[in-house]
Amino acid sequence: MTNKPGTPTRTTQPTRPADYLITPRAPLDRAFEMRFSSTPRGARLARCLAANRLDAWGVPYDTYRHDAIVLVLAELAANAVRHGHVPGRDFHLRLRVIAHTQTVRIEVTDTRAERVPPRPDALPAPGVEDTGGRGLLLVAGLASRWNWHLRSDGGPGKTVWAEYALSRSE
Repeated sequence: MTNKPGTPTRTTQPTRPADYLITPRAPLDRAFEMRFSSTPRGARLARCLAANRLDAWGVPYDTYRHDAIVLVLAELAANAVRHGHVPGRDFHLRLRVIAHTQTVRIEVTDTRAERVPPRPDALPAPGVEDTGGRGLLLVAGLASRWNWHLRSDGGPGKTVWAEYALSRSE
């Protein structure tokens, strides 16, 4: 590039800005949201796309943080399909990195309001013979915090959310 006439010409290679990394100095929040079919295939696609997005945002594959966030997301999406499925309705995924708190927030919204999960302080322990009922225990063990609420826009259904603190030392 040239600066002013009469000054030496200097060419520089374009550099990729460092704000795509999730670091304490990352100035921008990141968000990804999409609707998925309320099927096992939809839940799997949500998990794969979110895993890819996390990697692009600087939470690389094959790290504890990445695997924990993806596992939490997978459990919430699977629960939306299994317990929140309404024929002909999708579930909505929202994945956000909140830079100033160094937190990843996962929100999964389905359209069934009459089937709600227990509150975090009332999670039942599954029996030894039970083949299910451990998903929210995994979420509670991996996430910094989680909960659910009825949809705030007045539509039918609920949103189950979880937050993962990137500042944890793992």
